[in-house]
Amino acid sequence: MFQSFEVTSRPEQGPPRLARLRTEMKSRALDGFLVPRADAHQGEYVADHDARLAWLTGFTGSAGFCAALQDVAGVFVDGRYRTQVKAQVAQDFTPVPWPDTNLPEWLIRHLPEGGRVGFDPWLHTIAEVERWTDALSGSGIVMVQSENLVDAIWPDQPPPPMRPVKAHPIEFAGETAESKSTRLAAELRSAGHRAAVITLPDSIMWLLNIRGSDIARNPVAHGFAVLHDDARVDLFMHADKLRSVGDHLDDSVCILPPDSFLESIAALPGPVRVEKSSAPQKLADVLAESIVFGDDPCSLPKARKNRAEIDGSAAAHLRDGAAMVELLAWLDAQPRGSLTEIAVVKKLEEIRRRDNALQDISFDTISGTGPNGAIMHYRVSEETDSVLEDGHLLVLDSGGQYLDGTTDITRTIAIGPPGELERAAFTRVLQGMIAMSRLRWPQGLAGRDIEAIGRMPLWLAGQDFNHGLGHGVGAYLSVHEGPQRLSRMSTVPLETGMILSNEPGYYREGAFGIRIENLLVAENATTPADGDTEREMLCWKTLTFVPIDRRLIDTDMLSPDERKWLNTYHCEVREKIAPRVGKSAQMWLDAATAPI
Repeated sequence: MFQSFEVTSRPEQGPPRLARLRTEMKSRALDGFLVPRADAHQGEYVADHDARLAWLTGFTGSAGFCAALQDVAGVFVDGRYRTQVKAQVAQDFTPVPWPDTNLPEWLIRHLPEGGRVGFDPWLHTIAEVERWTDALSGSGIVMVQSENLVDAIWPDQPPPPMRPVKAHPIEFAGETAESKSTRLAAELRSAGHRAAVITLPDSIMWLLNIRGSDIARNPVAHGFAVLHDDARVDLFMHADKLRSVGDHLDDSVCILPPDSFLESIAALPGPVRVEKSSAPQKLADVLAESIVFGDDPCSLPKARKNRAEIDGSAAAHLRDGAAMVELLAWLDAQPRGSLTEIAVVKKLEEIRRRDNALQDISFDTISGTGPNGAIMHYRVSEETDSVLEDGHLLVLDSGGQYLDGTTDITRTIAIGPPGELERAAFTRVLQGMIAMSRLRWPQGLAGRDIEAIGRMPLWLAGQDFNHGLGHGVGAYLSVHEGPQRLSRMSTVPLETGMILSNEPGYYREGAFGIRIENLLVAENATTPADGDTEREMLCWKTLTFVPIDRRLIDTDMLSPDERKWLNTYHCEVREKIAPRVGKSAQMWLDAATAPI
């Protein structure tokens, strides 16, 4: 299986490791040390070698950090993980709500007489360090660059990943690497920049039409790159990783050893563009006066999917939708109380693996029943594996990495007759999902301008959820892709070709969770037949086709337009998916998509 279920960290391991870290801090005259989730590439997911936060604290979420002082150790987590962190860390660690509480104010409160706090400049961005410096001015607290102290006390730290890279076919990429480099180099020249340093692995993969496997669930390889204004690319990556690529990388790409990276960029003639929000502080130290800040030149072009990428994603979603329907039909046929969360995960992966285009799952499947469903990024293990009991809701959030596209889908499934509270909450979540799916909006608006549409039905009932409404999704790349987001923090205008998730939810700690997720692609909206339009408008096209559990819908709460949308959607699901599944799944699908 792609997914495993062993327990990856235990709370009791944290305190002795924290004690060793504090001893190391004291030996270096430090009053504190920061341990982030991040690696040098600021990816959401990290290799085992870089899982320092999980090793130290036991917390395995995809975002957060620990500020370890001599008498307190704060584990900073956002709203997605405030339930999870309580179960994963020992009492020696104090969960801190973040970003409600920021690091500088917390340090000032816990180091009132000042102090020296160490950090690894490879693991924190230029923007982060700048914010700390400004906020700590006059406090007496000094942030000190240091070698990584966790590495110094981690005796069996896994080695850095060295997995092979492969070429990504042009039929799926839709544009040659040479063409991408040429048009991005022209943008550099227009901005007066001689080069851009690229630190994000998915940007490098997209630019050069290659894919890797250094990070589980994400087809990326670790490395750095420099794009020059004449379209040359310097790729700092171990040559052993690139053996199977052959002549896919042409003469315009120069492969250099990673240990020459800092020396090479220090010699670049400026201005050299670096993205402040994702590049490590170490680059600012090395580039010094030649640095200029700007966006990663690949980020927006990568987010604007071309025709081949959109078509590939649509095809992958149809096959993935068929796998989900087979799973849901199988699930409904099992006696209540006969399955566990792991059994569902294993069955879904077994069905997905029938597709030869599947390369991996796109993240560890979230299969949370009853109270586990309220843990937004729940990871089922052999210790937490729970039985799907009568009256439970099952939150099933999963996806696949296919050669032609990346999928991500969540369905909440009733195990036996649901309660009225659950049905009302589910219907509000569905109403939010429908509202976003139907939305038309003026060009130029960002995620923060429209995200509230998907929350409004919950807000009217005094409810909400502690995660964004949606994230960007790559084309056989990262399942969480920037810079596009449906988030109150996102200022990036939405554009045609961008793929995003639409996933409102509701979570009642200790009881149940609800989430419904489809992927959408932004496209130009047509002029309504009954009028004209004064502005250029965008709309969504749905990519995901899997039934929504009708047993959980309070139909009396739906408006006529909402009923129409749901019935039309289910009709499309039936038409597109029925030919792709077996007879028993077809019978289940007919019932699951019947009009309401």
